[in-house]
Amino acid sequence: MDKLTFYKGKNVFITGHTGFKGTWLCKLLTMAGANVTGYALEPKDNFFEIANVKNKINNVIGDIRDLESLKKAFDTAKPEIVLHLAAQPIVRTSYENPVYTYETNVMGTVNILECIRNSRTVKSFLNVTTDKVYRNNEWEWGYREDEYLDGFDPYSNSKSCSELITHCYQRSFFENGEVRISTARAGNVIGGGDTAKDRIIPDCIRAVKNNEKIIVRNENSIRPFQHVLDPIYAYLMIAQKQYEDKKYAGYYNVGPNEDDCITVGRLVTLFCNNWGNNAEYISKHTNGPHEAGFLKLDCSKIKKIFGWKPTWNIEKAVEKTVEYEKAKDKEKCMERQIKEFLSLQ
Repeated sequence: MDKLTFYKGKNVFITGHTGFKGTWLCKLLTMAGANVTGYALEPKDNFFEIANVKNKINNVIGDIRDLESLKKAFDTAKPEIVLHLAAQPIVRTSYENPVYTYETNVMGTVNILECIRNSRTVKSFLNVTTDKVYRNNEWEWGYREDEYLDGFDPYSNSKSCSELITHCYQRSFFENGEVRISTARAGNVIGGGDTAKDRIIPDCIRAVKNNEKIIVRNENSIRPFQHVLDPIYAYLMIAQKQYEDKKYAGYYNVGPNEDDCITVGRLVTLFCNNWGNNAEYISKHTNGPHEAGFLKLDCSKIKKIFGWKPTWNIEKAVEKTVEYEKAKDKEKCMERQIKEFLSLQ
């Protein structure tokens, strides 16, 4: 864990720590020796338990919309570094329940920033948003950090609002640079342990485990797919760098190389090839709500400033996802994958 020695002994506060990304993040930080406090809803599946981090952190169950509860946990933790991942993250769910989506993604951001505004310990804050914050013009090139923020659907739009709130608080309350603030706009992540509804790889896993054909809604849609460890490592790098020097605070795209922005059909084919056992998919449009057909990120900024680059290409990302799903001891598999990933940094 030499690449993460900075975090040893640091007080880190994570919102949304029981989710897919949050669980991987907790695993990395506990392995690095950080003092982690997590604040989130009860986990929706057993991945958080499988990762075996619950007893290694200060695990606080609460709703990001509840400012009083959040502030109590926050003030007790006295964090130096705050990573905001709590969100309602599913596009189709946001159409079904837009009010909850906006309450969580917008007021949740206000609430964590209010905690930081009234704190004397925080030095570094990172708000994790999404590649979908940009107004999607279905361009063939990647969006840059200075593009217009205007997500189409309630999820994407609420995350655009979260970005704007973060920018406003930075200008209004943190202009002196004592608290360094950044946002990270990541692409579509895959990896072991994700069971979310209406995500392509979890849908694939559910289908093959039930000996069913995989149903793909939009096989020609292009997305910036990447293994979950790539953006998580980037988040930790950004939080560390701005902690050490305020000049690094800003807005960063975090995505794969351009040749790993592939169609959903190509991704599912890779999955079927890795899974074996005659796994296959069929294309079946379900006449669901609007979802972007073409989306890429231009990640030249983070590459230039930090020398960062994606570690695992899409083939390796799918391979590692299948490896986890087939592993008998999934916690040890996570730990092996983390160590392998860090050895390549």
